[in-house]
Amino acid sequence: MDTVELACERRDIRPKGLVNRVRREGRVPGIIYGNQGAATAIALPGKELKERVHSAASHRLIRLKSGSTELDGKHVIVKALQRTPVGGDILHVDLYEVDLNKPLRVSVALRFVGRAAGLVDGGILSPLEREIDVECLPLEIPAAIDVDVTPLKVHDVLHVSAIKLEGNVKPVFDSDYPIVTVLPPTVAEAPAAAAAATEGEAAAAPAAGTAPAKEAAAPAKETAKK
Repeated sequence: MDTVELACERRDIRPKGLVNRVRREGRVPGIIYGNQGAATAIALPGKELKERVHSAASHRLIRLKSGSTELDGKHVIVKALQRTPVGGDILHVDLYEVDLNKPLRVSVALRFVGRAAGLVDGGILSPLEREIDVECLPLEIPAAIDVDVTPLKVHDVLHVSAIKLEGNVKPVFDSDYPIVTVLPPTVAEAPAAAAAATEGEAAAAPAAGTAPAKEAAAPAKETAKK
């Protein structure tokens, strides 16, 4: 896994109003915890932090740069973010310090590659999970895990135990749960068929207030006899 750098500095936690000042200066308040150390309050540049946690990079390994010897050189991953309801700006970040020589557990995104064999028969590829938990050393955290769906036919299911992982990366699971399947075409065609049948019945039914042709002709004959 690539390691990126991010500047940070210690911050005071009192008085409480200092947090708002940090945000007005374009920085984001946060804390660092883990690795048997006490939690430390920090402030990070907002723009750089946003770039580091964008999309799937939220578990990218980060090396801190700081004028404080206590913080400089620490390796961390993002564990939690607080964002504004509108705009999604980062309000607060929790960073977890890691030991490069000790394995840790993280969630990694799945990336489905290839064209499933069942698609030729009209099947539909249906991912059941978008990420899985793995255990590995911090420097071995994959950006994503490729899952080859090429062999899957209609009704086939691929389970987490069948995923091939590189190096010492190991999936973590209590039961062998499914992650992707190929659904039969009838699953998608059923709503369309029902809609077509409804339209056909509507076309065959007489318009409201219109009598059948034979019944409408009967009064005319009675009038002629009289």
